[in-house]
Amino acid sequence: MKLVPLSDRVVLKQMEAEETTKSGIVLPGQNKEKPQQAEVVAVGPGGLVDGKEVEMKVSVGDKVIYSKYAGTEVELDDVEYIIVRQSDILAIIE
Repeated sequence: MKLVPLSDRVVLKQMEAEETTKSGIVLPGQNKEKPQQAEVVAVGPGGLVDGKEVEMKVSVGDKVIYSKYAGTEVELDDVEYIIVRQSDILAIIE
């Protein structure tokens, strides 16, 4: 099965959480905070959204930072994805 986002939505695959802190402390599984970094796996076509033309600025393969409480989490084929609006993406990591 394949996710195809509509309108100005983007499908993200979350990057793995860090196992240790910068100071070297190992974090147990439940204490790891989910990272706000993800890889773009699918991009919607953009178009007319709320009466305004939306041009998609991200593309498949981009690494991005997104808003902490943004999007909808979806599990497909045992892989977790997050579907967000392009406006919920804060930056592209270069």
